[in-house]
Amino acid sequence: MASEEELFASVDALLEEEPQLPSPAERARLREAAGITQARLAQALKSTTQSVKNWENGRSEPKPPRLEAYQRLLNGWAARFPAHGTPPVTTPTALPAPKPAAETVSGPAAAPDATTAEPVEEPAVQAVPERPAARPAVSSRRPARTPAAPNTRTDPRFAHGPLAVLDGDGTAYGVDGVMLDCPATTVVELVEWTLRESGIGAAKLNRYGKDSDPLIVLTAAAAVKLGLPERLEGHEQRRSLRLPADHPVVKQVLRAKWQLTQRGFGPWARVYRKAQGRERQCVQLAVLSWDALDERSWPGVTDMEPADIARVLGIYATRVITPRGSTAVSGLELMTALRPPTRAVQEKETGNWVPGHNPGSLGTQPMDPAPPEATLEHPVVVNSGWTGGFLDEEAYQWVRDVGLLTDEECTLPFAVGLDLNTAFLAAAARLTVGLSAPDHFHTPAFNPKIPGSWLVDLSHIEVDPRLPSPFTPAGVRPEGPAWYQTHTVAYAQELGYNVHPIEAYLRRETGAYLDPWHDRLKTAYVDTLADLGVTRDLDDRQFLAAMEQHKNTDPAMAAVLAAVKATVKGGVGKLRERPQGKSYQQGERWPALERPTWRPDIRAAVISKARVNMHRKLTNMARMTGLFPLAVLSDCVVYPSPGESPLDFLPYAASGKPQPGGFRLGPTPGLAKLEGVQTMLWAVDLMEQGLNPARHIKGGDAVLDEGE
Repeated sequence: MASEEELFASVDALLEEEPQLPSPAERARLREAAGITQARLAQALKSTTQSVKNWENGRSEPKPPRLEAYQRLLNGWAARFPAHGTPPVTTPTALPAPKPAAETVSGPAAAPDATTAEPVEEPAVQAVPERPAARPAVSSRRPARTPAAPNTRTDPRFAHGPLAVLDGDGTAYGVDGVMLDCPATTVVELVEWTLRESGIGAAKLNRYGKDSDPLIVLTAAAAVKLGLPERLEGHEQRRSLRLPADHPVVKQVLRAKWQLTQRGFGPWARVYRKAQGRERQCVQLAVLSWDALDERSWPGVTDMEPADIARVLGIYATRVITPRGSTAVSGLELMTALRPPTRAVQEKETGNWVPGHNPGSLGTQPMDPAPPEATLEHPVVVNSGWTGGFLDEEAYQWVRDVGLLTDEECTLPFAVGLDLNTAFLAAAARLTVGLSAPDHFHTPAFNPKIPGSWLVDLSHIEVDPRLPSPFTPAGVRPEGPAWYQTHTVAYAQELGYNVHPIEAYLRRETGAYLDPWHDRLKTAYVDTLADLGVTRDLDDRQFLAAMEQHKNTDPAMAAVLAAVKATVKGGVGKLRERPQGKSYQQGERWPALERPTWRPDIRAAVISKARVNMHRKLTNMARMTGLFPLAVLSDCVVYPSPGESPLDFLPYAASGKPQPGGFRLGPTPGLAKLEGVQTMLWAVDLMEQGLNPARHIKGGDAVLDEGE
C-alpha cells in the first residue's frame, strides 16, 4: 500500500504539473526557422543568452513565468513552421520532476530549524530588479568533466545544480559541465543573480525540511573582482578569520538590506534576508583563497581548476549535502536535514496548521546533559558543583606491554595494520539513542535497551592482558565505580558478568535518530569507492590490489571520498563541541550549547559501540587464530604477521570464505582495509619507547586520522 508521503507527492505533481515544451532540438529548430538569434530571444524573455543555450541543449528548463511565455512563443512558431508538414513535437525529452510534496494543506510552513551551528534568520521575499541579458559564457573555457554519478532527479527550480564555482572572468562552473555567465561585479549583485537567474540550489532531503541554499564558491580572482581581499591575515586561528565590520564589502551588503550571520564575512559566509512565507532568500559563499576547503578534508581540491572543483563539490552535494562550512559542520547539518525538528500539525481547536514536534527528531530546543555526560566547563557541572565523575567513552589508544610479547611473536618478520572503514559510521547503524531529557535513578536494574549513563563497578572483570580492556580508552582495567554508556555495560553482561548499577541517568523517549544519516553516508562512501574501482564484488586479493591504487585512479573522486570520511568523523565530534577562544570563562555558556544537536550522550553512544565492536573482533581473532594485537588506535589495529599481507593472518574457512566474527576485508563501513606494513623490529622499538605503532604504521611518521 502506498504511503501518505507517496500519495501526497503524486497529488501535488498533478496539481503543480507545469506546461510541457517541445524537445530541446525542436526548440532550436523553431527559433532558427523564425530567424531569431539566441541573444534576441533572451532579451525578449528577460533572460540570458546562456540560459537560452541551456534550454536548447537540454541542460535546463525555464521556470515560471518564463516557462509559460516561452511555451506560447514556441506554439506560435510551431503553427507557422511545422517540421516537414508534420505537427510540432509537444512531448518533452523528459517530464520535469514533480515538486516536493506540500507540507501543509494550508497555513504556515514548519518553524525555522534551530539546530545549525550558526542560526540563520529566514530571508524575506523582496523584489529584485531584473538584470539586463548577460554576456555569453566564454566558449574557450574547458568544460567540467561529467561526475561519475550525476543526479538524475533534477528539481526544475534548481536546473543548474546545487552550486557553482565562479572564476575571475565571470564564468560560473556548475555540475554536469554546466557553464553560466555571471555579470556580477559586487557581492550584492552576485547574491541577486544567484537567487533570480542562476537556477542553483537543491531540494530538501526530507519532506518536512528545507531546500538547500545555493552555494557560490569564489576563486581568488573572483574574490578580488568582487572587492574582497585575496587573503585574510592577522588571526591566529583559522576559525576567527573574517572581514572587519567596516570593510567596504560588509557595508555594501548591509546597505543593500542584506544580512550576515554572527560569524560575519569569513571563509564561509551566508548572505540573507528574513523570510516572508515559505520562500527563503539566502546564498552561501565560500572563498577558496581564505582556506574555505580544509586540505585535510578536501585534499588537493583548492588547487584544481574551477570546473574540477565544481565536479568534486557537486558530487559531494548530490551524495551527502550541499557544503555548509567545514565537513564537520556539514555532517551535523546532514543530521538535521534528514531529521527536521518540526512538521506541520493541525490544531484541533482552530483547524490551523502550526509547527509541531517531528517524532524521532531532537526538537528545536537545546537540552542540558546529565552532569556525568557534560564537560568539566559546562554550566551544569560548574553551577551544581558536580564531583561525581564523567563518562570516559573515547576511542582506543592502547599499546600492549612489551613484556607480554612472546618469542614466537618477536620472530615474525612483519607488523601489519588493519583499519576499519568509517568505524563510527558502522557504529551509528541501528543505534538507539535518547531523544528526551535525562531522568535520574538510584540503584536501577540494568536494561541494555535503555540509552543513558550508568554508574557501575566493572573493576572485577578480568580480561586477557594481551588484549585491551573494553571499558577504558587506554585499555587498562578500571579502578572502582565509573560512569559508562549503555553499550559498554551491556558488553560486560555479554562477557558473562553481572552488573549492579549504583545510579543512572536514563532517557524515556528513544529512537534510531542517526539511521537516515548512517544510510546516506554509507551509500555515499560505498558509491564513491566503487567509482574508484573498489567494488563489492571483488575478492579479498582483488580488493587489496584495488585499494592500493584507488587514490591514483581519479584525484577528484579521491577527494570526495576523503570528504565523506571527514564528514562522519567531524559530525560525531560536533555533537560535543567544546568552547573556543581565549576569553572563555569556565561555567559560561558557549554558542554550541544553543543547538539541539549539542548531544554528548549521543556521541558517547557512537564511540562506546565502536569500541565494543573493536574489542569483540579482537577477542574473536584471538580465539580463532591465537593472534593478539600489538596496538590499537581508534579504528586501526596492528598485528604481528608472517607476511606483508592481511591474507597471511586473517582467518578463513576451508571453503576460502572469511570466518565470521573476526576482521574481514571489504569496502563497506565496519569492514577492514590495509593501513600499512612495517617490520616487527620497527614496531617493537616504538613500543619500547612508549609510542603507538598504530599511529605511525602508514610510514613517513604519518598520524592516523582518528575516528575515520
